[in-house]
Amino acid sequence: MKTNLYIPRSYRNECANSRFIQFTVRQKESDLFISAHRDLTSQAESVLTVLRQQLEEYIEYDQEFLFSLKPVAVSTGAPAIIKEMARAARLANVGPMAAVAGALSEYIGRYLNQFSTEVIVENGGDIFMITKKPVTVAIYAGHSPLSMRLGIELKPYPRGLGIATSSGTVGHSLSLGSADAVTVLAKSAALADAAATAIGNMVRSERDIPAALDTVRKIRGIIGLVVIIGERIGVVGKDLKIVPFAY
Repeated sequence: MKTNLYIPRSYRNECANSRFIQFTVRQKESDLFISAHRDLTSQAESVLTVLRQQLEEYIEYDQEFLFSLKPVAVSTGAPAIIKEMARAARLANVGPMAAVAGALSEYIGRYLNQFSTEVIVENGGDIFMITKKPVTVAIYAGHSPLSMRLGIELKPYPRGLGIATSSGTVGHSLSLGSADAVTVLAKSAALADAAATAIGNMVRSERDIPAALDTVRKIRGIIGLVVIIGERIGVVGKDLKIVPFAY
């Protein structure tokens, strides 16, 4: 949590939308791109400060939580965001920090929802949204020819939806795989984040796509999965609709 890493999110330049007011909030590693019906910068900064303090204080107390690549138990008095990260990690069989970006997105998004009936919080590719109308989310897949050419058309999710993307070819996050994009949709953004890491780690070639689709079906709470390697794509999810995306 103390390493100050930042990669310019150039794909955000393509996300302009008259439906929302859009703004960014940055603190240390956290880099949020938020869409809402009004500018909620101050509210987002306030809740992000509180959440980051909770994370940093817990990590000082329990270093295993920071470094483990496997699920860990947390104290009964841990903050809610810590418990949610641990729960997501347990379901996906990864370390709890694999869920940190998604967890932050969701906790911030749910807080901002009291000020805006729709809100989308993106944190380095990990998204939480509460929507009352359909939206289409583009898939960023690095150098794949499918990157930003395909989107996921989503129905309204008034109770919230998490979307996370892991890549073995893009970004600084730890991945043991080689997929250009592993995008997971789940009821929890922390779970989507953790599952994207788990599935991303196992996809090292096109031959691994069927096994990845089978694996994600066994994780409770997952809504769908999209895997992209080069020009190959694998999709699972009853309500998942892949559409051309133009920008």
